[in-house]
Amino acid sequence: MSETFTVITGAGGFIGGHLAAALCNRGERLRLVDVKPLARWHQPPPPDAEALTADLRDLAACRRTMAGAGAVYNLAADMGGMGFIETNKTACMLNVLINTHLLMAAKEAGVRRFFFASSACVYAADKQLTPDIPPLREDDAYPAMPEDGYGWEKLFSERLCRHYREDHGIETRVARYHNVYGTHETFDGGREKAPAAICRKIAEAKLAGRTEIEIWGDGEQTRSFTYIDDCLRGTQLVMNGPHAEPVNVGSTEMVTINQLVTIVEEIAGVKMRRNYNLAAPRGVRGRNSDNTLIAARYGWQPATSLRTGMEKLYRWVYDQVASQRLP
Repeated sequence: MSETFTVITGAGGFIGGHLAAALCNRGERLRLVDVKPLARWHQPPPPDAEALTADLRDLAACRRTMAGAGAVYNLAADMGGMGFIETNKTACMLNVLINTHLLMAAKEAGVRRFFFASSACVYAADKQLTPDIPPLREDDAYPAMPEDGYGWEKLFSERLCRHYREDHGIETRVARYHNVYGTHETFDGGREKAPAAICRKIAEAKLAGRTEIEIWGDGEQTRSFTYIDDCLRGTQLVMNGPHAEPVNVGSTEMVTINQLVTIVEEIAGVKMRRNYNLAAPRGVRGRNSDNTLIAARYGWQPATSLRTGMEKLYRWVYDQVASQRLP
């Protein structure tokens, strides 16, 4: 076992919690960090891991976190679904403090490898104007016109990773996640993303005996969604691989939001009337992942179909919603 730690920031979140479990199973010595108190972590940390609560916008906290670190997975960010990032642009932009201070502290601590979780929100808006858009290739991020707020911060942090690699020799790696979903993710409270939100709405309606739900937008906006197990496999390939430039980690199975609702209805065994809220946040009109580069580099393709992944998510969300209704 290595004498150094593998650090996961944002370990109390959805992806970070799953990654911690996966790396623990591989026998890695882990230091897990999140701004949330341990009682609010999405999953309890593995018993052999060191778990810390720290605000990584602060440089001193980053220095404490990096002490003894050999490798870092930076998943920390103040973020959520479209309802959050469209109405909290300042908070999203201030995430730049996390990545900046972590890289500064990583350089001081002699960290060898540094993974940054970026997002498909870095892609230029003028390439996402219609539902039937071509899949987004990595070079579609430039000329730059990313999602306002969150996307700009992610794109800037990608560049900072590049320059720390070039100027200081840290082996930085960047994955652009495309709508990762799965069990233990946020499903209510305003930060949830479309898959979990739709599962929650249908579960709540079914349990309450209602037959209608609200859909944001007209339901014809398109997305592809990546199941958590596939995301973790892609993340570790990117982190440990020889290639430094950003790469998509996403599914190519693009659907409309209406089609996603239909899938969940079929899983739940219900049919809902859809009330379309055209004033609600809806994001870009179309977005899909081009996996040509990651397939060529690592032979990676997602193994979980949308139907299979959504069935796992719906069953989990239904149980959570049902448990909240208990007296």
